[in-house]
Amino acid sequence: MHDIDDIFVARLMSTDLHTVTPDTLVEAAAATLLDNEISSVLVVESDRLLGILTSTDFVEIVARSQPKAETTVERYMTTDPVTATAQDPVSAVAATMIERGIHHVPVVDDGLPIGIITTSDLAAYVSGTEPLSP
Repeated sequence: MHDIDDIFVARLMSTDLHTVTPDTLVEAAAATLLDNEISSVLVVESDRLLGILTSTDFVEIVARSQPKAETTVERYMTTDPVTATAQDPVSAVAATMIERGIHHVPVVDDGLPIGIITTSDLAAYVSGTEPLSP
């Protein structure tokens, strides 16, 4: 196993991105999470990252939103999310995640989302269950 200081985000991030737009209904966003067995969607418009909506946000949505209220994700998404680049050291991203109490970090290239790295990705690497991609 490599020293984590020598591993860059590009090696661990997922590039299988699921996105919604700010006007997507929360019900549709929830269906995307469930159908794809994922815990976050990126909110984009014109290919630009505007925010992130995670499974944790749905606790607030359920608590505050009336059923079938036709609420859009824009109301609940985290705007200006913490991001990383593919060249950032994983150790620095992990430290930021711990510091900020977050579990999902979109990976961007000049503002365009190209991947996402999650605490699950980090745990899989540290546990040795996730092989590094070449």
